[in-house]
Amino acid sequence: MVGVYRMHEAGAPEVMLWEQVDQEPPSGQMVLIKHTAIGLNYIDTYHRSGLYTLPLPTRLGVEAAGVVEAIGDEVAGISVGDRVAYAGGLGAYGQTNVIPASRLVKIPDDIIDEVVAACLLKGLTACYLLTRTYPVSADDTILVHAAAGGTGLILCQWAHHLGATVIGTVGNETKAALAEANGAAHTIAYRSEDVATRVLELTDGRGVNVVYDSVGKDTFKASLDSLAPLGMFVSFGNASGNAPAVEPHELQNRGSLYFTRPSLAHYSASADDLQMMADKLFNVIRNGAVNIHINQRYPLSELVQAHRDLEARATTGSTVLIP
Repeated sequence: MVGVYRMHEAGAPEVMLWEQVDQEPPSGQMVLIKHTAIGLNYIDTYHRSGLYTLPLPTRLGVEAAGVVEAIGDEVAGISVGDRVAYAGGLGAYGQTNVIPASRLVKIPDDIIDEVVAACLLKGLTACYLLTRTYPVSADDTILVHAAAGGTGLILCQWAHHLGATVIGTVGNETKAALAEANGAAHTIAYRSEDVATRVLELTDGRGVNVVYDSVGKDTFKASLDSLAPLGMFVSFGNASGNAPAVEPHELQNRGSLYFTRPSLAHYSASADDLQMMADKLFNVIRNGAVNIHINQRYPLSELVQAHRDLEARATTGSTVLIP
């Protein structure tokens, strides 16, 4: 028997219950992992609240690092004792999990488990957003919402490394200082400033080439209004609720804009793409272009409080849970 968090109904953080379950041995191409560090992500709250519907009862959590304890008889390239991590599927909120070998990446010897658990999902997301959804260059000015959050800080640093001018939205002065220390050339306090007006001031009326929006409903209009003609609106999250529908003629009238709703699952569908993006992430961490800020650590037993703090926007950077 192993301990895991499961929920039997969607709802508030309290629906997540610690339970003992049987751990089946891996077969075929599956791998059994004993967790050493677990990531906390906004998508976990979407699963828990029912915004993203899951069959019930279900385990939760999508990201973790750990050590391989057993492998199926069809697994190649992974051995018992290897340090590995994953960002996808379900079941990270527990002592162990069974994951397809094709969804695992090996952890480099020079990067610790906590760092990988804190950044794999967020870092892979930043990778595809900046290098594939809209390939950012030194000629670009970009807008990053929630710039002091886990993904936001990685986006700011990585985009700065690519030479782009980064504008970030933040909730308070402390978060503004954090974003500016991590690559944001300018920050906008979204609670007291009109975001689009300030963006146009900072860009001499041009607007930005791309908006990376993980907030959703509350920032939707500001994102559209901040774009330059031919700019791209990248909606990749909905922390404040689902963004409204986009009328096609609105994109035309505002300057032939592009709108996309990308998913890591599609960008990492093949094992080769997953490994390619992980290699890029580990390289920018290794060379110091991106520093992973683990600003909160909770015992896994305090998962409910961790969810409360994340949804209250009381956290910055990344959070890890220690089993």
